[in-house]
Parts: sequence; C-alpha cells; structure tokens
Amino acid sequence: MKLAIVGATGLVGSKMMEVVERKAIPFDELTLFSSKKSAGQVISFKGRDYEVQELTEARAEEPFDYVLMSAGGSTSLKFSPIFEQAGAVVIDNSSAFRMQGDIDLIVPEVNKPKLNRAIIANPNCSTIQSVVPLKPLVEAFGLKRVAYTTYQAVSGSGLAGLNDLREGAKGAAPTNYPHPIYNNVLPHIDVFQEDGYTKEEVKMIDETKKILNLPDLRVTATCVRVPVEDSHSVAMDVTLEKPATVDAIREVLSKQEGIVLVDDVENNEYPLAIHSTGRDEVFVGRIRTDDSLDNTFHIWCTADNLLKGAALNAVQILEALLKERGEA
Repeated sequence: MKLAIVGATGLVGSKMMEVVERKAIPFDELTLFSSKKSAGQVISFKGRDYEVQELTEARAEEPFDYVLMSAGGSTSLKFSPIFEQAGAVVIDNSSAFRMQGDIDLIVPEVNKPKLNRAIIANPNCSTIQSVVPLKPLVEAFGLKRVAYTTYQAVSGSGLAGLNDLREGAKGAAPTNYPHPIYNNVLPHIDVFQEDGYTKEEVKMIDETKKILNLPDLRVTATCVRVPVEDSHSVAMDVTLEKPATVDAIREVLSKQEGIVLVDDVENNEYPLAIHSTGRDEVFVGRIRTDDSLDNTFHIWCTADNLLKGAALNAVQILEALLKERGEA
C-alpha cells in the first residue's frame, strides 16, 4: 500500500504520523509532502529517515492508494481532486469539502463512508468530539435540539496559536489572534459572518446535522478560544425527543465506544482538558437536568483536539477502510 501524508511538518501532520505508527497501519511505501518552504526536512519514522517532498501537481498525479491531507483548505481544494483522479482515496482534514453533498463527512464511531467520491472529509475538531456522545443519545432517545458552547485550545490554531499564548505570557503582542490570548478569553474563532456567527460556529451547526443525518435538527453554537494549549472542552445543552433521566443518559454513554464517563461531582471528578490531552477518547461528565426546558440536559465533554479532533479521527477512517477492504 502506498501512503502519502500531506502537511507532514505541521502539528496535525506530525500527529498523524504518530498515530499511524502507534496503530501499526500497514504500508509498503510512505511519502511525506509539505509546502516548498518546509521541503527538504528529514523526518525519522519507524527507524527510517524520510526527506519531506514539495507537493506539486506532478507529484499528486503519482499513484498513491491513500492520502492523509492536512495542509489547509486552499491546498486541499487544489490537490485533493488530483490525488483522487490518479486513483487515491484522500482523507482531508481541512474544511474545504465537508459540506459538499457528494463528499462523506466521517466520524468512525458515528457513521460510515459511502464513497461516492474518493475524498473523505474529516470534520471540525469540536464537532468530532461532540457527535461521539450525541450519536448514542440519538439512537436511545432521539434529538430535537443542541446548543454548543466551546472552550477551544490554542493548538487548534496551529503553531501560531501556541506562539501567541507562550509569547503572550512574556508580554509579547499577539501575531495570530486579534487580541491577546494569554490571561484572556476570545469569543471569536474564524471570521465573522453577516448574521454575527463566526465561520467556526457555522461549521459546528452544519456538520452536526450532516454527520448525524438530521437535516432538521435545531443547532446553535458559540465558539470561544481559551488560554489552554491542548484539548477542547464543549458544553452541550441537548433536548431529547423521548423522556430521559440523568441516570439513563449516563448508562447509555458509559457503554459507548470511544467515551470515558467521568461524572462524580461529590468527589470533584469531571472531564478536564489536562486529562484528555494525549488520550484517544472523548471524556464526558457534568450530566444534569436543564430545568429551563422540557426533557433537556447539560453535558460537558473534553477531547484532545490534535488527536480525536484531527489526526486520530483521520487515521481511524483510514483504519476502517483498510479493514473493510481486507487490507489491514
């Protein structure tokens, strides 16, 4: 199997390589791509040195079986169709193709690709960790509404976000965010739309509906950047169709693959960003009734945005395809 990783020198690309190694994804040939700026770097992987190659149209026309793409929307829009036309299945971490009708938007615990196109989109980081617990609730109780408030780590902005936090602690002015993130909270992720929502909030709303296959689901979101390096936290307020209880919800979530239930408030045990960092699972807790709405509940979850929110989910998609095709 010929595997390519695009954006191999970035935060998510390097995490993809770690997960590929940890999960023992089989391949015969591996090619690492980057921009011209990063090309030429040498990366040691599984006992071998790989020189990072510049991604060009000619290189994308080479025969690859699978491509893990983590190089931004404009790069993906240009190169993913070229890889696809040359016969590869592309798993793309950008937002470029997520809402296209013929493109699968996949979280392996939640849905499976139909492969009408050989491009599979990896969802937004906060959406991924949210739909993992939402899916079993949909199956058990039905879902009428979900309101998100996110608390997103700076690593979601890549190295530039981490730099703003770390250098801001030393008194430096921000170069990535419009305001300091150190000792601050920014209710602003991505660009503002005409209706006052940000593009990040629109992503969560639209992607949730698509992944859960609930086009009429009522969804709203407020996405916030917080001065945390890794792991996003999401507060979800969910209104269910069938009557439910806190204990029933806990029971359902405790049995779900990829979830760790941490919900013992008497002993101050609940999901924390520092606990999910470096872990594959989504941590869920603080489950309680929202008395302001009928059959509505608060749920808190945390997950490593570079792992389950990005690199891990992409590799899990690849892993599922290999198993389904008997290539694993």
